[in-house]
Order: sequence, then structure tokens, then C-alpha cells
Amino acid sequence: MRTAGNAGVAMDYREAYEKEHVKNADLTGRIADLEAKNEELEYKLSRIKNNPLWKASKPARSVMHYCIRQKTRLTNCGGPRGILAKLDYKKREKRAMRQFGTDSFPDEQTVRMQREEVFARMIRFSILVPLYNTPPEFLREMIDSVLNQTYTNWELCLADGSDASHGQVGEICRAYAEKDGRILYQKLERNEKIAGNTNECLKMSTGEYIGLFDHDDILHPCALYEYVKAINEQDADYLYCDETTFKGSDINKMLTMHFKPDYAPDNLRANNYICHFSVFSRKLLEGTELFRTKFDGSQDHDMILRLTDRAQKVVHIPKLLYYWRSHAGSVASGIEAKPYAIDGARGAVADHLRTHGFENFKIESTKAFATIFRIRYQIIGSPKITVVIANRDHAEDLRRCVESILEKTTYENYDVVIVENNSSTEEIFDLYRQLQERGGGRVRTVTFEGEFNYSAVNNLGVSHADGEYVLLLNNDTQVITVNWMEEMLMYAQRPDVGAVGAKLYYGDRTIQHAGVVIGLGAHRTAGHVHYKQPRQNLGYMGRLCYAQNMTAVTGACLMVKKSLFEQVGGLDETFAISLNDVDFCLKLRQEGYLNVFTPFAELYHYESVSRGLDDRGQKAERYDREAGRFREKWKKQLEQGDPYFNPNFSLDRSDFSLKI
Repeated sequence: MRTAGNAGVAMDYREAYEKEHVKNADLTGRIADLEAKNEELEYKLSRIKNNPLWKASKPARSVMHYCIRQKTRLTNCGGPRGILAKLDYKKREKRAMRQFGTDSFPDEQTVRMQREEVFARMIRFSILVPLYNTPPEFLREMIDSVLNQTYTNWELCLADGSDASHGQVGEICRAYAEKDGRILYQKLERNEKIAGNTNECLKMSTGEYIGLFDHDDILHPCALYEYVKAINEQDADYLYCDETTFKGSDINKMLTMHFKPDYAPDNLRANNYICHFSVFSRKLLEGTELFRTKFDGSQDHDMILRLTDRAQKVVHIPKLLYYWRSHAGSVASGIEAKPYAIDGARGAVADHLRTHGFENFKIESTKAFATIFRIRYQIIGSPKITVVIANRDHAEDLRRCVESILEKTTYENYDVVIVENNSSTEEIFDLYRQLQERGGGRVRTVTFEGEFNYSAVNNLGVSHADGEYVLLLNNDTQVITVNWMEEMLMYAQRPDVGAVGAKLYYGDRTIQHAGVVIGLGAHRTAGHVHYKQPRQNLGYMGRLCYAQNMTAVTGACLMVKKSLFEQVGGLDETFAISLNDVDFCLKLRQEGYLNVFTPFAELYHYESVSRGLDDRGQKAERYDREAGRFREKWKKQLEQGDPYFNPNFSLDRSDFSLKI
């Protein structure tokens, strides 16, 4: 009979186990960080040691390094012609930027048409602006940008917390309010900072939808029109748009243009990419606050996390409609202007994660930006992972791959299934035996009969998997980060996540894979973003520094629950060689799951060593056939565009260049 005392002891043991589990996970993460730094230093040291001119003078070394860089640049860009083409593209791109500034403003006819348009729901927008010592010229430009809206059913709520020496703020606002009854102004008894002052604005408001606007920024004249249009067409209850920072009083002098993905919960946890211009239904505030003062400085990140959780339809309008002024003292000019915002952002994300039932997580700033976070989730239990590797001959590639798994992996509960497919050398069968012996029971082989079919080979491997999770892995990969499995598992274990992909590099340390976008590339099927960028690159808006949602990830290193793999029918065997991984990820998305790319699981991928490139002869013909089938199967999704790749980007380039 179990006594209360025994139950108490069992509880103590469980608590001790959980604490030790968390402690070990933390230690593993620290080891991984140190391994990454050590690997980076070893690489740099190797370059120095192998440099025959090391003892030469510094000028000579500088000249040599310059030549090496130019040679690499020429090679990556396709030689001198490639360089000229790239320079020409950048020049045209710079000219094209004006299309997002005043050139995008409506002409008189468009203004008249939009102001006369009648919608089924003529929403009233309450635009909330907290004021504090606002420079007069910025204040006037902000108010004028609201007055110039082509959609006219709005009210502008101004709550002024300015000090006594800035009485001009009130004078300007009162003058505007006397001319236009839609402008509401209140002088506050004391400054309650951004959160408190905005909450005072909310008390003044009467609109069905709330818009949050900074006191020194500018709205595009069509912003409210685009928003009311989306509300009527898509029943949106939370909306946001693209934005840019600018300097001075000329919005055409853009500093950073932020073209955003559609709603992506993992992106939002790591980075407040939604930011401006947030507009939402007042109903989303029922039972909750607008801004919480304890997160002052990052009160918008907290609010966006809470309200998008509640929203039924979050809509991203992929148009640049918000101009964020960068000046001394603004966050746009650097987070150092408001250091308390970093703690506020970390606290907001932590509160959000706890609300979703996560415990023992860690939130750390990344090298991209202090408020762009790396989130380490606690791994629940120790589920088994089966690594599935398709192989035919290529003994040295397979040896390097499996030995790197056995030598570097810190996760304990895994095994490796090698799927043998028509190898012809005795060497590879000797290697299978060696790896099985060295693996100590972790490594085994199964045999696939018949012509090579990547999908069928992996499906067979998964059918032999004992693990709760399967990790599809190419035989031409090599592990870099020791906790690569943990970094992928922490996402794959979530009930809302389907496939998880890693960050893969070529041997020269340029990026091979950092997420897949559908429609990208010459075939308009799918392509890898940040392709061939250096390993140290931060990515577009820091996107190589945090885990994020992607439409697809490569099957060269893909983790998924075995039950989900089976639920969607595994890999489609009609895609024998190409696009089977993208197709698989789209099937997961069709079932409502998120796919995640994490940059913190890193491997080398000596791509296509095992089967060659699909760019000539029969291989090119085969790819064309499979590409055609893919375009037909996913026609609707391709027409809609990749939700995580802004339509303002070119589909001919992987570097987030503007569409020209």
C-alpha cells in the first residue's frame, strides 16, 4: 500500500529529477556555445597557419587578403560580369526605393475615389498618440499625416504628458482641435510614460478599431483606407503593415526598409517584427489592458503578443504605410536610447511563454540586436530520436557524417538507421559493419530494393524507426554544434510544430540552407533564402539570428514527430528526387502545423556530392518534370505567395532584394 510518506518521497525525487534535467540542459547549451566559439577560433587559426605569407610584412598580407576577398567576390557573383550586374541591380534598386516614399502617395483622382468609396463596414478608427515634449515640427507633421488620410472616419486622441517647459505642444494641439472636431486633446496632470499616456488616450477614444501611432512619426495617406479595406474583405481583427525608418523631415531619405512576413508566432516571440502600424478591434481588449506599465519601453511587444493570441484573423498588409522617424532619443536610432526597453521586452516574452505553459526557458539577446532573442525551451523528458540516412556507396561521406554524430552529439537517446540502396563497393559494407560496432548498438542498416527514390528510401527508413521523433539527414552532412538535436527537438516537441530545419553550410562556410521559400528561383517552385551568404551574416533584419517560422525546410536535416510523418503520408514518392521535402512541409502546413527554421542547429552540407547537380541532361529533365508536378499540385499556394516572404522582394534573388 502506498503511503503519504512514500508519495512525498516520490514527489521529491521527481522534483530533483526535473531540476537536474534543467541543469543538464543548461550545461549542454553552454557547452554548445563554447564549442561554437572554439570551432570559429580553430577555423581562423587554421587560415593563419596555412597562409604561406604569414611572415611577410603587414602591407603584403593586407594586399593578399584583399585579393582573396575580390577573387571570392568575383567567383560568387559570376566573375566580372556578375559584379557589374550586381552593381547595376543595386543602383536600380536604390532608384526603386522612391516608389515607397512620396512617389507612392495618391494623386488627386485617387484621393477623391478613396474618400468617396463606401464600405459595408465604415469603421471608425481611434488613433492613439501619447505626447511627451514632442518637437513642434514633428508634432505638426504627425497630425498632418492623419488629416491627409484618404479614409476620413477617424478620431485622433492626443494625451499630453509634456513638462511645463514644453507648453507649445498643447498650444499646437488645441489649435488643430479647434479646426477639426475629430482631433481630441487632453493635458495630463503628470507624465505616465508611454504606457500610461497611451492608456489615457484609450479612455478618450470611441472607435471600433484602435490604432497605435508614435508622436514623431508619419502615416502614408492611404494607410487607413488599406486597413478598412482589409477589415471588410478579410474580417481582420488585428492588422499591421510594412514600415521604414527615415531621417530628418524627408521620408524619401530612408534608412532601413522593413518588409515583413505574415503573422509568424515564433518570429514574434523572438523579435517584435510587427511593431508599426498596429491596428486592432476594440473587442480584443475585453478583459485585458492595452499597455501594461511594468513593460514600459516594450509595452507594444507585450500588447502585440497578447492581442494576436486573442485575434481570430491577423492580417499583414504588405505595403509600406508607416514612416518611423530616426532621431536622437528615438528607439529607431538605437536601443541604447531606451535601455529599459530591453528588460521590458525580455519580460514581455517571458510572460507570454508562461501563459502558453512553458517553463524553465531562457531568453537571451542575440548579436543582431539587444531585443532580438534566442529562446531556449525546456525539453520535456528524453524522447528517442531516430536519425534516418539514405546511402549508396560514398563511404567517406557517410563515415564523416555518422562519426560526427557519434562524436559530437550531446543528446543521449538516439539511434541511427542507414538505408542501404544498391551500393556496389565492398568498402561501404565494411564501413556499415565498422559503424555498427563503433555505435555500440546505436547504428543499424536496412535495405531498400529497387531504383533510387529519395522519398521511398526515407519512407522505408522511417518505417523502421523506433524513435518518437525522426530526423531525416543527408549522408553528405557533418555536425557542427554539439547540441544540434536538442535545438531541433525543443521545437519539434511542441504540439503546434510540424517540421524543424537546421542551418547548413557549404565547406567554404557560406550558407546552403536557412529556410525555404516557395515560388523562389527560376523554376518558381522553391528556393533557399540567404543562399551563399557568409556564416557570420546577421541576415535580413537579423533573421539569421533567431528561430522563425518558414513555409518549408530542407530534408537534408529535418526533424519531425514520427506520428506526424505518418499522419501526412510521409514523403510523396512521385517526387522521386526533388521537392519532396518542400511538398512534405506544405502537407504539414495544410494540416495546421507550423514549420520552424533554427539557426542554432548547425551542420556542414556538402550538397549534391552523393548524386550530382540537377542542371544538365536527364537530371535537368527529371527536375523539370517534378517541378511541373509541384507547380500543379500547389498552384493555389504558389499564386498566393509565400506567407513568410514579402511580395515586395524579388523571386529571382535569395538575398531579400527588392522587386524591380
